[in-house]
Amino acid sequence: MDINHSVAIITGASSGMGAATARHLHKLGAKVALLDINGEGIEVLAKDLRGIAIACDVSSAKDASKAMQQVKETLGVPQICVNCAGIAPAKRIVGREGPMELESFMHVINVNLVGTFNIMRLAAAEMSVAEPLNDNGERGVIINTASVAAFEGQIGQAAYSASKGGVVAMGLPAAREFARFGIRVMTIAPGLVETPMMRALPEDIQASLAESVPFPQRLAKASEYARLAQHIIENPMLNGSVIRLDGAIRLAPS
Repeated sequence: MDINHSVAIITGASSGMGAATARHLHKLGAKVALLDINGEGIEVLAKDLRGIAIACDVSSAKDASKAMQQVKETLGVPQICVNCAGIAPAKRIVGREGPMELESFMHVINVNLVGTFNIMRLAAAEMSVAEPLNDNGERGVIINTASVAAFEGQIGQAAYSASKGGVVAMGLPAAREFARFGIRVMTIAPGLVETPMMRALPEDIQASLAESVPFPQRLAKASEYARLAQHIIENPMLNGSVIRLDGAIRLAPS
């Protein structure tokens, strides 16, 4: 699918992989809608990219519906949707103070899994009634973000791994369902990525984490996620699969 002149929704766009993807797609000619619960955090970036900033809790049906309507009215029907919004708190199932609060588990599931599904369902509904974009009959591409923790969750990552495992699991059935509309669904599972949260760690810890990656022995760059998103959008045969962006890392138990 051609990215130039397309309308792209990016969630979690205030920083990290979401912001890098927004910048990259804009550079390729896309009109970008930046969604983030931190509305102020995306205002400056949206202005720089001549896009729109929408404060949105992705786990809220009301927020997401209002955001989708604003995208349609301002930029047009979306052809690209990249879901990067997510949280990654670490908490043991049974810690020193007893069992994890159920609300803590549910919050992670709601943001990472329900939030991804929420935006995907609304974007797909809009794409499904649009005119085909090319001879393949394509109408849109949805890229969801999982994590290598979906496959090798570490101690303290039960909620996070469950949420990202759900993102992985729903990718194929979604791709099969949306095939009749010409909508592709792909999932990226990043490993250790150089994000603001990662850069806030002490340098020795960052170095230790980088050394755990077989090759290249460093943290992934957010721009590498963005370039992979570009390739997925442009390659029509990528559909219903998960791509690990991890330098061959396999997470240890802790």
